[in-house]
Amino acid sequence: MSTDSGDGKARLAILISGRGSNMQSLLAACDSGQLAAKVCLVASNNPEAEGLPYAAGRGIKTISLDHRQFASRTDFETQLAKSIDDSGAEYVLLAGFMRILGESFVSRYQGRMLNIHPSLLPAYPGLDTHARAIANGDTEAGASVHFVTPELDGGPVMIQARVRIEPDDSSGKLAQRVLEAEHRMYPIAVAWLVEGLVSLQNGQCHWQGEAMPSPRLLGDIEASA
Repeated sequence: MSTDSGDGKARLAILISGRGSNMQSLLAACDSGQLAAKVCLVASNNPEAEGLPYAAGRGIKTISLDHRQFASRTDFETQLAKSIDDSGAEYVLLAGFMRILGESFVSRYQGRMLNIHPSLLPAYPGLDTHARAIANGDTEAGASVHFVTPELDGGPVMIQARVRIEPDDSSGKLAQRVLEAEHRMYPIAVAWLVEGLVSLQNGQCHWQGEAMPSPRLLGDIEASA
């Protein structure tokens, strides 16, 4: 792994659209040393994203690219990619980024871009995941960290967190518990990526060079820690 920082730390760009709570969990992991990385850019398609002033207050470079101000998706993604590359970022992390990214952009960062999604993929790609799980009578929900591919929420999953659905759950109550699991899980997944433990090869997640038959589970990892 190469870095431009000269301190042996991987360089991360984080893309957000809102408050950036997973961004904050990644920053905390960098601060604690759990994650041998530094965040060199936080970018958003939403000028009002609450996470932007938070990151700026931490001294991190931020950029707002309102997608509505661009003539096309391609124009928006070209500028976004330029901002990422200019920052020196090696890895791109989607953390509540609410824009579908085109094939050209995804291919540019293939194997170096992760997303965290609030469902047990392949179940419930897209939006309203918690309400859909409850309406379907599921007994558990959760979250997944996966490599980004052109298919929406369809990339290979490296790790999942399972969360029980309680009989009296609302989508809001369930979402909060899933989000707490996300905050613990995403730094683990990013650490695996920057340390070279997990990679994307031939459309599959590989662990230390061997194909992973299924995603690893946060509960098992925390139980063995």
